[in-house]
Amino acid sequence: MSHIAMVSIPFHGHVNPSLDLVRALVARGHRVTYANDSSWAATVRATGAELRPYASTLPTDGGADEDTIAQLTLFLDDAIAMLPQLRTAYADDRPDLYLYDIAGAAARLLGAEQGVPAIQLTPTFAPWDGYEEEMAPFVDEMRADPRGADYYRRFTAWLTAQGSPITDGPTFMGRPDRGLALIPRALQPHADRVDPAVFSFVGPLLGDRSTAGTWSRPPSAAKVLLVSLGSAFTNHPDFYRRCITAFGDLPGWHTVLQIGREVDPAELGEVPSSVEVHPWVPQPAILAEADAFVTHAGMGGSAEGLFHGVPMIAAPQAADQFANANQLAALGVARVISSETVTADELRAALLALTTDPAVSARCAGLSREVRAESGVERAVALVEAALPAARADRRPARFAAGVVR
Repeated sequence: MSHIAMVSIPFHGHVNPSLDLVRALVARGHRVTYANDSSWAATVRATGAELRPYASTLPTDGGADEDTIAQLTLFLDDAIAMLPQLRTAYADDRPDLYLYDIAGAAARLLGAEQGVPAIQLTPTFAPWDGYEEEMAPFVDEMRADPRGADYYRRFTAWLTAQGSPITDGPTFMGRPDRGLALIPRALQPHADRVDPAVFSFVGPLLGDRSTAGTWSRPPSAAKVLLVSLGSAFTNHPDFYRRCITAFGDLPGWHTVLQIGREVDPAELGEVPSSVEVHPWVPQPAILAEADAFVTHAGMGGSAEGLFHGVPMIAAPQAADQFANANQLAALGVARVISSETVTADELRAALLALTTDPAVSARCAGLSREVRAESGVERAVALVEAALPAARADRRPARFAAGVVR
């Protein structure tokens, strides 16, 4: 039995993508410890893993500032606070292998210190050949902002203090020694330019989600629509009111509206019986029954939408959501709207156009087959287990070279 340590942060988009991998590793007989904030104890224990709590500095309600620099600074602060806690948690119980979410990259530093291999689990885009050059204008813009300049300075200072010769933050985060991409290849930009020696695409790992809750289609519902802006950027009561106006009186349609925990349902006004409103919903269970999906186009929601073959109205809010939304539209399964300016009439027209177009239906079905075929927990487990013999055989300190940990 091997000891595998999983490290992540207390955000749904960084925990949910790898839950089935953790569950499968436990079922294979491995001892899995999971470093995360204690607020996620129930989720971790449901996989059979043992929680190793660290005190996260991230917002406990899952909320996040929509400003990119503010978001990155939050993640850096958390990584800096996480590393000494990981050292303590694993000082007398070194694992054979670290698995870490891309935002849990402190585990990469600790693995290098301990001579323990580390595999990054990437729930978003993997970098491709030429990625840094294409992102240079964005990075330059961030560095021109005093807050962005401070973020890069602090990241470099932290990596330098830990003895890492990789002192560029984006390189350290984006170029791991080994990575598993937990996204559909259909959503990966320039998938043919991603180094297969570093990243293996295992697709979205969407197994049993019954512990997150169940949902059943009401007998009167001919069609079901899910409206959800995810877990972080949900404070949009005016958009929800427009959704109720757009979809509430559509014949045969039943709408499930997730509004998050920041919005008071009373702000929505009168809600018809064809619309059910919740602060949180079991999204996979509803998508399995749904006929359409209004989504913020986060990577998790986009992947789940493709997996279940539902047409999507994409209302991106931040980060990679804009690229995801555009890619979903390019794939022929979505329309992109602005949650700030779209009208109720435009929302209704988009839904009816998507759900009555045979070409959209065929494309959704084809992509669903494609995503399901590439999504393999068994393959992901095999790739993780393939790294274990080296972890047991070699306890010498790892070395950094050529921009990756080796």
